[in-house]
Amino acid sequence: MRILHNAKIRTMNAKQPFAAALAVENGRILAVGSNDDVLALANPTAEIEDLHGQTVWPGLTDAHIHLDYYAFSLNKVDCETSTKEECLRRIAERASTTPSGGWVIGHGFDQNQWLEGYGSAAELDAASGDHPAFLTAKSLHAAWANHLALLLAGIERFTADPAGGQIQRDQFGEPTGILLENAVEMVERLLPSPSDLEAAAAIDQAQKHLWRMGLTGVHDYDRRRCFQALQILDSQDRLRLHVVKGIPHETLAEAVSLGLRSGFGGDYLRVGAVKLFSDGALGPQTAAMMQPYENSSNNGVLLLNQGDILEIGQQAARSGLSLAVHAIGDRANHEMIHGFALLRAHEKHNHFPHLRHRIEHVQVLLPEDLHRLAELDLIASMQPIHATSDMDTADHYWGFRSRYAYAFHSLLDAGTRMAFGSDAPVESPNPFLGMHAAVTRMRSSGYPGGQGWYPEQRITLEQALAGFTTGPAFAAGLERVHGQLMPGFFADMIVLAEDPFTLMPETIYQLQPVATMVSGEWVWRH
Repeated sequence: MRILHNAKIRTMNAKQPFAAALAVENGRILAVGSNDDVLALANPTAEIEDLHGQTVWPGLTDAHIHLDYYAFSLNKVDCETSTKEECLRRIAERASTTPSGGWVIGHGFDQNQWLEGYGSAAELDAASGDHPAFLTAKSLHAAWANHLALLLAGIERFTADPAGGQIQRDQFGEPTGILLENAVEMVERLLPSPSDLEAAAAIDQAQKHLWRMGLTGVHDYDRRRCFQALQILDSQDRLRLHVVKGIPHETLAEAVSLGLRSGFGGDYLRVGAVKLFSDGALGPQTAAMMQPYENSSNNGVLLLNQGDILEIGQQAARSGLSLAVHAIGDRANHEMIHGFALLRAHEKHNHFPHLRHRIEHVQVLLPEDLHRLAELDLIASMQPIHATSDMDTADHYWGFRSRYAYAFHSLLDAGTRMAFGSDAPVESPNPFLGMHAAVTRMRSSGYPGGQGWYPEQRITLEQALAGFTTGPAFAAGLERVHGQLMPGFFADMIVLAEDPFTLMPETIYQLQPVATMVSGEWVWRH
């Protein structure tokens, strides 16, 4: 038994919102209450810890992460720079220490933050020398390759665009080095592929970074290698994150044939929803929009329509698999909402379970769709940090439509269930950055000043905290064991030196736990 007392415990349970002490036994919370009541439960072998008035929150969950990508991104060149020159300098620095002919791999560039926009293959040639170089954009929906990488991939003037992708070309028809959407895979598949064991080792190290940020759980949307790596860690009793593992759409038939259901698994690894993509992303202007992007004739790329969602959902529903659909543009969200309306009717007519379907990102909506997710009991799985990261890009490409972008308050006001995440490595998985963005609608620098970007969409810290605790728990069907500090729940919690509710909202991004517990064991302490 372990007892924590003399603490400011926020349980996230409306019937008993606060407590001073809690007891843990066999990885679960045994009791929550006053110091005297909980201390009275102590047995002779109990470990009793005085927290001296520190704050305790439930462990936080990132409801949308790419765990394999994130783990390996920790060793890639960090290309999230304010200038293209700095990105190229970092590439040159890595190339100087890479064996001749070895790949130079980077991640995180955002051409919208660079005055010149996208770079060229020739510029990347100059920085990378005799190395093939490949950089993924922050959005993961675009990439930048040098000429050697293009050559190895067989991409030249007369190479056709792949389905659902685009090879960007100059005025003479020559590839520029920029690849969009599915064209990214033309080079990506050539990269050295780590083994499942190497992926397991990378994720093992990555979870240590996540613990320090206060994360005790994640909802992952990477593919087979990640699933294999997680199973290796779980079998070796090394996995100490509660992972809900999404199933790629391309493996839906196999999952159904095996009879997999959302929620199947153990304490640390469970099957989640089937992940689909209905459009691209804001940065490369591939998110599907009802009206063209500002000063453009481009409407983005719609990859799925409402009929597709009904067809795929019918197949998944037979096995009890929920859907998680990536939708960013207002047209993509509109189509997916209508598709889910058809699917809900199908579930009801056939007496299928009312599954916990979710839309991932929900970045911009038509005004008439703001209430529809709540009406259809769809979960809005959103990443608050996208709002502050993308605000300038959204204003530039969407104009007045940004009023309905990252609409946290409007969605909550309509009764929408929400789960928050980061989309790491697209953004940092630090949940306190997400909370800060949701509460202030500002960057850590204070930009854009005033009351923040579209301040009417700000939410309270209590609501933001729910987005990282009770929201993800409900989305995963785990609301009886995760997201709260109550008897019977997993003993997942973080300790904070200060109570964030007593601090200025503008300082939330600076917070870091002093300790993190997973299933009753301290996995990190400052």
